[in-house]
Amino acid sequence: MKPSEHVQNLKIGFIGAGNLTQAVMRAFIDSGYVRRENVLISNRNEKKLERVSQDFQVRAAKTNEQLIENSDIVFIAVKPQDFYQCIEPIAQAFNEDHIVISLAAGISLQSVQKLIPSSPKILRVMPTTAAKIKKSVIAFAFSPAVRPNLPWLTELFSTMGLAVPVEDGETMRAMLVAASSGIGFVYELMMYWSEWLEEHDVDPQTARKITVQTFAAAAAMAEHDRDTSIDELQRKVASQKGVTASGLESMRELEIERALRISFEKAAMRDQELGKLLG
Repeated sequence: MKPSEHVQNLKIGFIGAGNLTQAVMRAFIDSGYVRRENVLISNRNEKKLERVSQDFQVRAAKTNEQLIENSDIVFIAVKPQDFYQCIEPIAQAFNEDHIVISLAAGISLQSVQKLIPSSPKILRVMPTTAAKIKKSVIAFAFSPAVRPNLPWLTELFSTMGLAVPVEDGETMRAMLVAASSGIGFVYELMMYWSEWLEEHDVDPQTARKITVQTFAAAAAMAEHDRDTSIDELQRKVASQKGVTASGLESMRELEIERALRISFEKAAMRDQELGKLLG
């Protein structure tokens, strides 16, 4: 869908120039929804700020206040442990016309609203660095004042991948674990795959290619047969008493599902702990 002139003319600022900011900027700019001359970034590390602004050909702000003053949308993309220290001194720089978007894990929508009371248009958005290849899942929660802007904001977020509006709290936490942390969990499984192949005399480079192709094939087949449940897809590739069925039986005996569920819950608990520590 072609972006409207209104969206393309919006000034977008990013406080923080880390990997997530770079992934989001890449998606926005490459999609044509955002003009690079309308992007402004700030960062406490001046060398990094200069490097990223040059790499993306966007403008660098000398201060966070300058960035806020010259932006319609402000993304707060700092580490959760730095969030309050960064935003509290500049909270009064925001006004009621700003759309403020927090990318910080563990910090609730309500906490951001409390910290920046001068701006009623607040969103909590959880993309992943897969945004740079347009394959991120983007969970987002929003304050009531944002609702009139939802159509074009959803389009903007969709330039990064799959945009999913959710309620803040438990659902957002589940999305963070499954989609954001989930990429790390999948990489952990991929390492096991690759290492097992290497133990059976497959060279590391080929083992990596086989592993990536196997995971990509499973995802592609699930995407192709969207109306088929995952368990049905599994049944189609596991003939009765065959090799795959034997391996699956062992996985179930070893309670792999239980181990994964515990991992998900521990990650969710950490997100909750961050919110308490920082709130």
